[in-house]
Amino acid sequence: MGKYELTESQARYQPGSNDQVLANKLGITDPADMDEAELALLEKLYQQVLLDQPVPGVLSSQLIKTWHRQWLGAIYLWAGEERSVNLSKGAFHFAAAAQIPSLLHKLDQDYLRQHTPCTDLADEALIQAIAEVHVEFILIHPFREGNGRIARLIADVMASQAGYGTLDYSPWDENKPDYFAAIQAGLDMDYEPMMHWVEQAFNAQ
Repeated sequence: MGKYELTESQARYQPGSNDQVLANKLGITDPADMDEAELALLEKLYQQVLLDQPVPGVLSSQLIKTWHRQWLGAIYLWAGEERSVNLSKGAFHFAAAAQIPSLLHKLDQDYLRQHTPCTDLADEALIQAIAEVHVEFILIHPFREGNGRIARLIADVMASQAGYGTLDYSPWDENKPDYFAAIQAGLDMDYEPMMHWVEQAFNAQ
């Protein structure tokens, strides 16, 4: 599978899905069926990353790509690959695809290497570390699909390194506009709004 073919596959939808489901190896055309398949595989990924393997030390974008490939490799040709298409949410545009390599390098150098592993962090420092990594990762949006769920896995791994269980993201889901506003605040390197939501995720455990 060449780079051109991977790029093309990211832009295609599955025939018969009315452009509701991305082109996939399984021939799934119903969004509900795809949600179910992705969720089942995500549960397996959590089992592998948090239970079956030693807790990782310093996190890296390369490791995150491996997780993405482990999760969605059975579904999408481009699993674990940086996205080649531009993405937006409403009027908000995530990082341009051409910028992703340099932004992931910055994520590695300035955030993941600085904040992980989280083994010796006090609670406030842990909340700040998770908030910064989460915001920066979401703003990059390095994958064609699954960025939010991978971002939550990263947060859960960081919490696990500090001795906590997985976080409860229901406050985020129940307050999506405020959560997304906290992400956007990161454009000005203002992480306090996201720290609030990370704290809520800890409190809801």
